[in-house]
Amino acid sequence: MSAPRKRRVVLLGSTGSIGTSTLKVARELPGHIEIVGLAAAGNVEKLAAQARATGVRHVALYDASKEAALRALLPANVRIHLGAEGLNELATLAEADIVLVAIVGTAGLGPALAAIEAGKDLAIASKEILVMAGEVITTAARRRGVNLLPVDSEHNAIFQCLDGHRGGQAEVARLVLTASGGPFRQLPAGQLAQVTPQQALQHPTWDMGPKITIDCATLFNKGLEMIEARWLFDIGMERIDVVVHPQSIVHSMVEFIDGSVLAQLSRTDMCFPIQYALTWPGRVRGSLQPLDFPALAKLEFEAPRHADFPALALARRAGLTGGTLPAVFNAANEIAVAAFRAGRLPFPGIWHCVATVMDAHQVQASSTLDAVVAADHWARNAAAVICGGG
Repeated sequence: MSAPRKRRVVLLGSTGSIGTSTLKVARELPGHIEIVGLAAAGNVEKLAAQARATGVRHVALYDASKEAALRALLPANVRIHLGAEGLNELATLAEADIVLVAIVGTAGLGPALAAIEAGKDLAIASKEILVMAGEVITTAARRRGVNLLPVDSEHNAIFQCLDGHRGGQAEVARLVLTASGGPFRQLPAGQLAQVTPQQALQHPTWDMGPKITIDCATLFNKGLEMIEARWLFDIGMERIDVVVHPQSIVHSMVEFIDGSVLAQLSRTDMCFPIQYALTWPGRVRGSLQPLDFPALAKLEFEAPRHADFPALALARRAGLTGGTLPAVFNAANEIAVAAFRAGRLPFPGIWHCVATVMDAHQVQASSTLDAVVAADHWARNAAAVICGGG
C-alpha cells in the first residue's frame, strides 16, 4: 500500500483542547499533515503563537474587536479573516484539502457547510454540527462527494470498526457507544441535587473543556453522540446503544447480525482519533504509545442508570422524532449547563430544563439551516426563562 498523501488542514477552533491536540499531531507528522489555516474565537495571544509556530499565512478571529491586538502579534504576511465571514473564508481556502471543525456552539455550522460546498473533506469534532443540522450536512456531503470524518473518540472508533466492511448497514445489528459514566457514576440518586459545578468538572479519565466535562457528568454528552452517530453512519436510533465503561479504553463497538463484535481500543488520548481522521484512509507511525495489556488489570462494563440520568432517554426521543427537536435538545442543554455553572440551577435541573423545553417545542422540518438556527434561538430563549436568565 502506498503511503497516505500529505493532508493540508484548516483548523477551526485551534486554541481549544482539540485544537491544541491537533497541532501536536501535526508537529509530530510533518510529512503527512500541514496546517494551512487557524481560527479562534478571541484568544489572540495563543492564536498568534500558533500561527508563528506553524507558519500559516491565514488566520481567522471570530471576535473582530480584537483585530488590532492580533495584528500586532503576527508577521506582516499573515492575513487576518474576521467574524463569521472570516470563518467561511478560511473553510474554503483553495490550498486546503480538509477542514477540522472544533468550534463549540453554533458558530461552526456555517463554515462546515461552506467547506463541504467548496469540496473539502470535513473532520468533525463539534457535536453541534450533526446534532443540529445532520440532515443538511449529510445531504450536502453526499451531493458534493466529500468525506465526513469523525474526530470524537467514540465515533472515530465506530468509523474504524466499519472501515473496509463490505456487507453494508444491513449486516450491522447495533452501534455501542461507550461512556465513562462520569464522576457521579456510583453516586446515589438522592445526592445528585447537592452536586457542585466544581465536583462536576472532575472527570475521571478525560481532560476536556468545562462544558463537555459537565455533559459527561450528566450523560448529555453521550446523548449528543447518539444523535451524531445516527447521521454519521446512516443508522436508526433504535440501533444505537450506550454502555458504561469506566476505564475508557474501549472507545466504542459495532455488533454485527451474526453476534460478532468489533471494538477499537487505545489509550485515553485524543491524539489517536485526530491522527486517524487526518491520515485516513491510511495509518502512519507516530509517537503515540500502544496499550500495555498486562497493565490494564481489568475492563468493566455496566448498564447506564437511565432513571437517574435521563439524558439518554431525552436524546433518543429527540433523535427518533427528528426535525428541529435535536437542535432544541442541544440548545436547551447549553443554556442549562451555563446556568448550573453560574449557580442558578441545581444539577438535576439540567435534565428538567431540557425536558421542559422539548415538551414545549413545535417540531419543524430541519431540511434548511435557517430552520435549524431558528429552533436553536427559540430553545435558548425558552431555556433562559426556565433557568432564571431570561
